[in-house]
Amino acid sequence: MAESATPTSTPKLELFNSMTKKKELFEPLVEGKVRMYVCGVTPYDFSHIGHARAYVAFDVLYRYLKFLGYEVEYVRNFTDIDDKIIKRANEAGETVTSLSSRFINEFLLDMAQLQCLPPTCEPRVTDHIEHIIELITKIMENGKAYAMEGDVYFSVDSFPEYLSLSGRKLDHNLAGSRVAVDTRKRNPADFALWKAAKEGEPFWDSPWGRGRPGWHIECSAMSAHYLGHVFDIHGGGKDLIFPHHENELAQSRAAYPQSEVKCWMHNGFVNKDDQKMSKSDKNFFTIRDIIDLYHPMALRFFLMRTHYRGDVNHSDKALEIASDRVYYIYQTLYDCEEVLSQYRGENISVPVPVEEQDMVNKHHSEFLESMADDLRTTDKLQQKLEQQKKKQQQQKQQKQKQQQAQKQPEEYIQAMFALETEIKNKISILGLMPPSSLAEALKQLKDKALKRAGLTEELLQEQIEQRTAARKNKQFDVSDQIRKQLGSKGIALMDEPTGTGFKFTGQLKLAFLVV
Repeated sequence: MAESATPTSTPKLELFNSMTKKKELFEPLVEGKVRMYVCGVTPYDFSHIGHARAYVAFDVLYRYLKFLGYEVEYVRNFTDIDDKIIKRANEAGETVTSLSSRFINEFLLDMAQLQCLPPTCEPRVTDHIEHIIELITKIMENGKAYAMEGDVYFSVDSFPEYLSLSGRKLDHNLAGSRVAVDTRKRNPADFALWKAAKEGEPFWDSPWGRGRPGWHIECSAMSAHYLGHVFDIHGGGKDLIFPHHENELAQSRAAYPQSEVKCWMHNGFVNKDDQKMSKSDKNFFTIRDIIDLYHPMALRFFLMRTHYRGDVNHSDKALEIASDRVYYIYQTLYDCEEVLSQYRGENISVPVPVEEQDMVNKHHSEFLESMADDLRTTDKLQQKLEQQKKKQQQQKQQKQKQQQAQKQPEEYIQAMFALETEIKNKISILGLMPPSSLAEALKQLKDKALKRAGLTEELLQEQIEQRTAARKNKQFDVSDQIRKQLGSKGIALMDEPTGTGFKFTGQLKLAFLVV
């Protein structure tokens, strides 16, 4: 018997750097350690799936870096003081702190549902006003900012590197959605570092009078406080390249010229009708909207099926397909667990057969190669499960050939154990293993599918029984009507010798009812 091939060494990670516009070998500044900052949410409402897109993408990166053995310091902030928060709090008749804290808690619940690991630190802007004031003071001392009537502005003319990240031209520079036009500015592109207090707004004392931070300065201050002036990765949605990250870069270097981010990373949008999904355009779905009808892991899978730098096109069909694929994964693993359950306590000494070990090694190597290629998750998720399903089909054939044997050959059992371990390990790295048992996850997926059809399992069972009775009484018009009604809800009935089963149209069979 030939010796089994051994897994190749882990390929080196390459990540796309938005600054250089190309993939680069990732080499952390400190061996074995990674420092990463990802811009967080402004908590004035429930988070939408565009937010989920960003934080699932960087959770995959976080998980993979940890898998590679790095000690990762992951910082993700909350912008808990902002014009939108102030406006929403006034409308709701509550304090800014109360409103922002409430939606921070809701956001954290959403992240837990999507199995995004908690970052190392989640600072709030309002806890770092002192650091923000210190940074603004340093920028002014270096001649890169100016004060006017209690406001402080960054002077883009004083910083020749401005727009080096986005590649924009200064004459094409448009104000961001949070930037109000101010004719007092030396250059229309100058942006606020500190805003003078308005009546009825929260404020803090500063050398320029009472006020609050501008939008961009917060991340420069907090990233420097937690990670230093030079760190490995800075991430966020691609809409943050300009103005937010461009302005962050300018502020940080204006204060401390040695400031540097080794790799800028940006994820794509979630689009609805070919338009970026956003709260300001009122064309968004919240995470809660989606997971009310779909399993959270179906949403995570849906977001991961498109490479993190690409735009995701939202549609019910795409979510249905994702739900189908997640069900397929869990059903395959559940079937595997059921087959292997009777052997787990046994000490099987034979090695994994060469063919199956080679298959495991090949999958392992291909997974690492894909992930090393700028986190390419898009083409391996389903392929691995197809291999597992093929192995289960072989198991059934083997069982038929050995009907007299109570157990399958030890070599085959070892092969199944190896494949199960391989797939579960990789699914776990991607954050797709369910927090509950596989059986519970399968039930949740089925219940969500029935809810989308406006049914419960009991109601569906009742209609199937009514149709069965109508067929026995030769009331074929009644039975056909029930079939059509269920078909209009996406449920196809299947008449088998053992009874009538159902599946969701265009999906994997989710359940089989025998009556």
